[in-house]
Amino acid sequence: MEKLVPTIGIEVHVELKSNAKVFSTAQNAYSNEPNTFVDIRDLGYPGTLPKLNLGVIHLALRAALACNCSINQHMHFDRKNYFYPDLPKGYQITEQDTPIGHDGFLEIKVNGEKKKIGIERIHIEEDTCKSIHTLEGTYLNYNRAGVPLIEIVSKPDIHSPEEAVAYVETLRETLLYLGISDVKIEEGSMRCDTNISLAPESSDTLGTRCEIKNIGSVAGVGNALRYEMERQRDILTSGDKVTPETLRFDDKTGKTILMRVKETGNDYRYFPEPDIPYVNIPDEWINDEQNNMPILPAELRIRYDKLGINQNNIATMISNIDLSKFLSSIEDKVDVVTAVNLLTGDILSYLNKNHITIDELNLDATHFITLVNLISSGKLSSKQTKEVLPIMLSKDEDPTEIMKDLGMEQISDTSALTEIVKKIIADNPASVTDYKAGKDRAIKYLMGQIMKETKGQANPKLVNDLLKEELDKQNWTHKNYIV
Repeated sequence: MEKLVPTIGIEVHVELKSNAKVFSTAQNAYSNEPNTFVDIRDLGYPGTLPKLNLGVIHLALRAALACNCSINQHMHFDRKNYFYPDLPKGYQITEQDTPIGHDGFLEIKVNGEKKKIGIERIHIEEDTCKSIHTLEGTYLNYNRAGVPLIEIVSKPDIHSPEEAVAYVETLRETLLYLGISDVKIEEGSMRCDTNISLAPESSDTLGTRCEIKNIGSVAGVGNALRYEMERQRDILTSGDKVTPETLRFDDKTGKTILMRVKETGNDYRYFPEPDIPYVNIPDEWINDEQNNMPILPAELRIRYDKLGINQNNIATMISNIDLSKFLSSIEDKVDVVTAVNLLTGDILSYLNKNHITIDELNLDATHFITLVNLISSGKLSSKQTKEVLPIMLSKDEDPTEIMKDLGMEQISDTSALTEIVKKIIADNPASVTDYKAGKDRAIKYLMGQIMKETKGQANPKLVNDLLKEELDKQNWTHKNYIV
C-alpha cells in the first residue's frame, strides 16, 4: 500500500490577561470562591447589553502582529448560537466573518530544519462559564464566563506529531513573551484541539478528519497525534474507512477515546452581533503595537547564540522567561556566559528545590553581578561558588563579605604563588613529562596539587598562567626525571 501521509490542523484557545472581561466590567480573575467575579451580563440577564473592553482589542492585535497576520481594520462581532448549560445567553459572542488577524505564519524548527506553519485566522471571543461535575450534579462557576479568548487556527501545513509539538511550543513561547497570557496549558489558560487525517502520498484530496479535543499538555499533543496516526493507519491498511469522529485523549492510557460521531455539520446560525458597533483599528494602533513589541523568543535565540551561550542553556533560558528578564536587566554589566551558567545551573536548581520563581526569590541584582564578576575574574573557584551561593541566596548578603567570613580571601601574591608552583613542578616530574607530551590531564593534575597546597585560596587564573610560564621556560627532557 502507498505511504500514508498525515495532515494536521491545530486550534488553540488562549485566555488573555486583561483587567476586565471582554463584554462586561467584571474583574478578569480567578478565585477559590466560585462566582465571585461576576456581572449580570455574564449571567445572561434579559435586557443586559455587552460593553466591549478595548484593552482586549490591543492584546489580540499584538498577538496577530507577532504571528505575522494581516489585520482586519474594520471588523465586527458575531453571535454563535447554540444551547449548552455553560452558555447562559444561548449564544457566544465571537468573530466569524472578520477575525482581527488572518493569513499569518509562525516559523518552527524540527531536527534542525526550519518550516513556516500558516495561520488561517486569529479571532476574539468570550469564554463560557466552567462546569464542575460531582456525584451530586453539575455546578456552574461564572468566574470564567466572559473571560476574553483568542482562538488561533492553523492552516493544514503540519505533517507530523513533531511539527505539531514544535508549533504549539513556539506559539506558547511567543504569547508568553508578548505578556498577553499565562499560556498555562495544564491549568486551562491555553487549550488545544487538533485534527488529523491520513491520505496516500500521491493523493490530491485529504483523508477523513478526526478531531481530538482539549489536550492537556504540549507533550500530550504529540502523544495524541502519534496514537491517532497509528489507529487510522491500521483502519486504512485493513481496507476499512475512517469515520469522522470527535475524540479525547487519555493521558493515562495513551489512547484516544470516542466522544461522539460527526454525522452532520453544526449549524450555529452566525449573524452580526446587533448590540456591538463595528470596530475600526486605525494605523496608529497598529504602529504603536509594532513599535512596542517586546523581544520574542526567535530573536532572543539569535542574540544568545551570538553571545556564545551553548544551545542547551539557550533552551533553558527561553523556557524560563523570568530568568531571561533578569538576565536582560544586568547583561551589560557581567560576562554573559558565566551569568547564564549560574542562572541555568545552581540558581535554577535552588529555585526548583524551593518551589519558587526568581521574582519570588527577589535576587539582589548587585550581589549577583558581584558574584559573576568574582567568578569570571578567577577570584572565586567553582568549588567556592557552591559554598558562597546558597548563603547569598538565603541571607541576601554581598558575596565578597561571605568570602571573608568563610576565609576564602584568595592568594594573589605573584612571588608567593611562583614559589609554590616551582615546588609542585619539582615534586611531580611524571606529570611534567605528560604535559610536554601534550596530555591535557597533566596541567589539570598540577593545578589540583597547587590548589590543594594553598587550601583552595590561590587565584586559579593567576596560578594557571604561572604554571604554564614555569613549564614552558625550561627545556624539559626525560633525563631530568631519572632518579
